[in-house]
Amino acid sequence: MMDFKLGTVISTLWKTKEFMIFRFLIYFAITLAYVIGTGTGAGIGWTIGSAGDEQSQATGLMYGMFGGFAVVSGVLYYVREYLLYMVKAGHIAVIMKHMDGEKIPSGKSQITYAQGIVKERFKEASVLFLVDQAIKKVVKFITGLFSGIMSFLPIIPKPIVNFINTVVKNSVTYVDEIILAYNIRNEVDNPWEGSKKAVVLYAQNYKTFLKNAVFVTIFSWILTLLMVIILWAPVTAMFAIGNFDPGYLPLIIIIVASISIKAAIIDPFAMTALMQVFFKVTEGQEPNPEWEAKLEKGSKKFREMKDKAAAWVSSKFGGKDKPQNPDADLPPQA
Repeated sequence: MMDFKLGTVISTLWKTKEFMIFRFLIYFAITLAYVIGTGTGAGIGWTIGSAGDEQSQATGLMYGMFGGFAVVSGVLYYVREYLLYMVKAGHIAVIMKHMDGEKIPSGKSQITYAQGIVKERFKEASVLFLVDQAIKKVVKFITGLFSGIMSFLPIIPKPIVNFINTVVKNSVTYVDEIILAYNIRNEVDNPWEGSKKAVVLYAQNYKTFLKNAVFVTIFSWILTLLMVIILWAPVTAMFAIGNFDPGYLPLIIIIVASISIKAAIIDPFAMTALMQVFFKVTEGQEPNPEWEAKLEKGSKKFREMKDKAAAWVSSKFGGKDKPQNPDADLPPQA
């Protein structure tokens, strides 16, 4: 039995439909960028290859496609902080408000309101990004503990163990976003300290959370596969109109489009369901010192989170322990 209510999840997402549309437009633009970039690269490659024989044309087309794809991926790599800061974190903020029964102030759009909350909790996009990356590393360590246990069970065939471990690793995709939700919901001023506490809460309840996360992950995979099947006919028909062999281009477009739709619609569903689970199972709990000690012993990133949490306080209040490293990823003094 799952620990989230499907009706509540759908109702919450419906209330954030303005942000859902915003996410869809963002990821549709990303899909369009990939289509244009890949198509332009293919055209350039084919033109250059036209100076040779048919084999040269085919080779130029292939290299051009992958070159265009790589260029767009490179650009998106540099805007990933913005996408996390204003899109994902912003959506988390309005989801949390609706889950707690709060209303968006009149006269404000959801997007403007959400961005204000995120900026209040995380003054800089770089800080949020660094916190997010640290959370992922610590969660990876926690997941590794479960994977290690599975590997030592002789009664389970290795292929099944490998499949289970793959599902488990993919099922923790949304944990970093849920921990960001913890910071926003509790109005945490020190994002490192809030994230540290939330990670420990996740660790001490990881069995319950993992059960729900695996179910949601498999469900997300099924929906994404359905997207691929639905998109296959119209995309291949579009390329059938032309008189040239597009190679793998239709498949690339279908995969990218499916991933974009997943990021815009399916991921918010999975994230909201698991947020509901996290806050339900951790309600009234305090971080377990034993789990905190275990994480501190086994995870370098968790130790870094503790150090940064302490340094944040020192920096904010002008303490003597403020780090002297000019490259430290801390905000300016208040």
